[in-house]
Amino acid sequence: MPEWVCYEAFGIAIWQFIAAFLLVLVGLVLKRVSDYVFVHRIVPTLKKTRLDFDHMLADALARPFGYVILLSGLALAVWVLTLPTEPTNVRAAAFGALKVLLVADVLWFLFRVVDVLAVYLTRLAGRTESELDDQLVPLVRKALKVTIGLLLAVWVVQLLGYSVSSVLAGLGIGGLAVALALQDTLGNFFGSIFIFMDRPFTIGDMVKIGAVEGVVEQIGFRTTRIRTWPKTIVCMPNKMVAEAVIDNWSKMPCRRVDQTIGLTYETTAEAMERAVAAIRKVLDEDKGVEGEFTVVRFADFGASSLDIKLVYFTKAVPYPEHIETKERVNLAIMRAVADLGLSIAFPTQTVYLEGDVARGMAGRHGEGQRRDR
Repeated sequence: MPEWVCYEAFGIAIWQFIAAFLLVLVGLVLKRVSDYVFVHRIVPTLKKTRLDFDHMLADALARPFGYVILLSGLALAVWVLTLPTEPTNVRAAAFGALKVLLVADVLWFLFRVVDVLAVYLTRLAGRTESELDDQLVPLVRKALKVTIGLLLAVWVVQLLGYSVSSVLAGLGIGGLAVALALQDTLGNFFGSIFIFMDRPFTIGDMVKIGAVEGVVEQIGFRTTRIRTWPKTIVCMPNKMVAEAVIDNWSKMPCRRVDQTIGLTYETTAEAMERAVAAIRKVLDEDKGVEGEFTVVRFADFGASSLDIKLVYFTKAVPYPEHIETKERVNLAIMRAVADLGLSIAFPTQTVYLEGDVARGMAGRHGEGQRRDR
């Protein structure tokens, strides 16, 4: 061995720097090789098997495994270097940092496995008729990630040389303070449990919760997300949802239409009877109208029209199909009224003038007629 490699810099021999550099370089090369083997060999091969998720698990393992190899090279490099331990234990700090990075890599891998499991559970839930399991999958995924994160956090504490029991004891002492600080969060959590137990709505339902109207997009541990009609997202705390009055429009078996059709005052009683019968026939013949309950009655003498009260239900509950049925019925009513020679009224007023004003207007009208002659 040449004499120069034994020279020291910062208390570390030159050959140790060279060896550490080579170890890190080998780790980088092996990581690239591992990534290539997984992406171009293992994953494509597993995609050809009958199993659906083996290639997804291999893909989840690919990059974290490469970083394990790199961290191994870094750990060997730190081991080769005689890092100082006094006055500051740099060696212990370096190994502690590597341990934290290793735990982070394991956490990353486990999170990717949970995502693969969530995809598998989503496919299983899609085969069932119940919508509850579709909503539980995101919650199971979040719960697993939170649990894994907490367990690995305790593992990090232990790896760094701290007493886990003392940490847990400290958490027990501060538990009351934490509970008081997180009472709203806990209320939201238990609110989500009540939502899943009572099931007042599911994802995709059209609801009105308090003053918020829209479609439910997500039910989480803390909030329920609703897509409103202006396409904004409203995040409602589950505590408020559990306490609010919920109007679930998607649970309607059919959708109500309540409107008034006004005919002109020139309409005779016999013509009104024919108009009512014609409108009732329109409702009876339309396939989109629920026939069990319909109301078509001459109801009122309005301010400028003879009013026919019209109440019926459409079979379609979603708004686009509901309004399509309503439009079709309205057009059919217009044609029926026109075929009878009647007219739909619009707001009008007749003004009667008396006294000097009326005589003055009558005089000016007569003079105008004489000039026209």
